[in-house]
Amino acid sequence: MDNNKNRKDDDNNTSKQVLLSVLGVAILIVAVVGISFAAFSYSKKGTVENTITTGTISMAYNEDSNGINIEDAVPMTDAEGKVLNAPGTYFDFSVTATITGKTTINYEVVASKDATSTIPDQYIKLYLESSNTNGSGYTQVFAPSAYVPSTAVSSMDAPIGTMQMATGSFVSSSTTTTTQTKYYRLRMWVDTTYPVSGNADTYKVYVNVYGKGTN
Repeated sequence: MDNNKNRKDDDNNTSKQVLLSVLGVAILIVAVVGISFAAFSYSKKGTVENTITTGTISMAYNEDSNGINIEDAVPMTDAEGKVLNAPGTYFDFSVTATITGKTTINYEVVASKDATSTIPDQYIKLYLESSNTNGSGYTQVFAPSAYVPSTAVSSMDAPIGTMQMATGSFVSSSTTTTTQTKYYRLRMWVDTTYPVSGNADTYKVYVNVYGKGTN
C-alpha cells in the first residue's frame, strides 16, 4: 500500500511540475509579446491608423490615391523636375503620430513601382522633400534618383522590390499625449536621356510607410 501511495504522490508531483512548466512557458510567451516591437505598414488609399503600444500612427494623403503617375510626359532636367508645381506634377502626403507616454516610433517611406509601368526604371527620376509645416518649408530628403528595387526585406519590414526614400522618428519624452506630423512632397519626371518613341508609355509608383515602435 505504501508503495502505491508513494507512486501516486510521485505522479501527482510530476503532474504539478508539468502544469507549472506549461504555465511558466505561457507566462514567458506573454512577457515576450508584451515587450516586442509593434510593427505597422500602410499601402492603401485614404487614411489609416495603426495602434502601436503607447500610441497610434496614421498616414494621410491629399490626393485620391497613394501614388503618382506619369503619362506621355516630356523629358526634363533635374533642375526643372525639382520645381514642378502644376497640379498633378507632385504628390503630397503626411505621417502623423499620436503618442501617449515615453516612446519612439521609427518609420521609413518607400516607393513601390506599379507592375503596369512601361518606361524603364533608369529613365525615371524620383525626388522627395519633407517639412514640419504643411504646404511650405520643404527641404530635400531624397535626391533625384532612378528607381532601384531593394533585394532584401528592410529593418522596418518593407518588402523586397521597394525603394527606401526617407526615414524618420517620432520621439516622446512626455507622460502626456503628444501629436507630431511630418509632411512630404514627392515629384517624379522622365529624364532627358529617355528616347521618346511616340508610344503611350507610363510609369507609376505608390508611396508606402513601414515602421516599428519601441517602448
